[in-house]
Amino acid sequence: MLTELKETSQNIIREEANLIDALAMLDKTAIKVLFVINEKNQLVAALTDGDVRRALLAGEKVDCAVSNFANGNPTFIKPDADLKETEKIMAKKDINAIPLVDDNSVIQKIYIRGKVKGTSTGKKLDTPIVIMAGGKGTRLYPYTKILPKALIPIADTPITERIMKSFMEYGCDNFHIIVNHKKNMIKAYFGEERGEYSLSFWDEDIPLGTGGGLKMLEDTLKSTFVLTNCDILILEDVRNMVEHHRNSGNAVTMVCSLKTFEVPYGVVNFTSGGEIESFEEKPTMSYFTNTGYYIVEPEIFEYIGKDEAIGMPDILDRMRADGRKIGVYPIGENAWLDMGQFDSMESMERRLKELE
Repeated sequence: MLTELKETSQNIIREEANLIDALAMLDKTAIKVLFVINEKNQLVAALTDGDVRRALLAGEKVDCAVSNFANGNPTFIKPDADLKETEKIMAKKDINAIPLVDDNSVIQKIYIRGKVKGTSTGKKLDTPIVIMAGGKGTRLYPYTKILPKALIPIADTPITERIMKSFMEYGCDNFHIIVNHKKNMIKAYFGEERGEYSLSFWDEDIPLGTGGGLKMLEDTLKSTFVLTNCDILILEDVRNMVEHHRNSGNAVTMVCSLKTFEVPYGVVNFTSGGEIESFEEKPTMSYFTNTGYYIVEPEIFEYIGKDEAIGMPDILDRMRADGRKIGVYPIGENAWLDMGQFDSMESMERRLKELE
């Protein structure tokens, strides 16, 4: 059944907008598609999160116009269209949203197929999830003097429980949690919560960094798995990440989030001879950063020593040096929620309350 969007502005973007603008808008819309309009408000293209991702991986700059990489042949309907037939067309083309335009190509309505919000629909993902929960969470002291980081509540729900529920929306119900600091508290909490999922705990006798503890699972994990820190939430469809990972032939895919920073001062550019070339007033700088979330093949175990304390970046460097393919899956800034520090924890709480 087709549903008309009550508010269309969040899914319409101008052709002169840039890639950063597109990512920010896609983060906020449930249907993950934008319709591009020109100065006459006419529909000229469609843009999905997949289009943006492919543009980034192809080397497009974050300030390039969306018209450079949007689909210039969008599917649309006219006012006399039969909605039942339209739904069949959308199913055949596997598109979730379609605009209705008038004779001047101006968007009047947007119809979507299925739910706008709610639980995930589509094929379930049977992929093991590994959660690294052994750290002391020193940046969150004094909270972590009482609770392990994995159990710190975000909007009344422990962060690790939120992480698990986010995966369960996509059918993932096989969890492995690597624990060390205050591990008995974590085990006691989840010992009362089982039922909808399978959960195994793996005890680090000594701290092994952000990657060393994985070695304990070598005889258990024989297929693709997801690895995540216990202090982040990624608001993206994990099925798309796993599909991208497999299609790319990666040994490991690192999920990277765009981060944009504004320099709070005027910046001066000058020549080697000291002559001023230009001024920039409070410029913005954009980078893609490691979120601590990975799609992983079991070959990673070959690069970790038994009881070796090592971080994931160092493991990935070993794999790259040995010719293994390490790729990225870029996401927008608002799709990564991090509670690693006090200010980011407060931001995560606010965002989750907005979404709920």
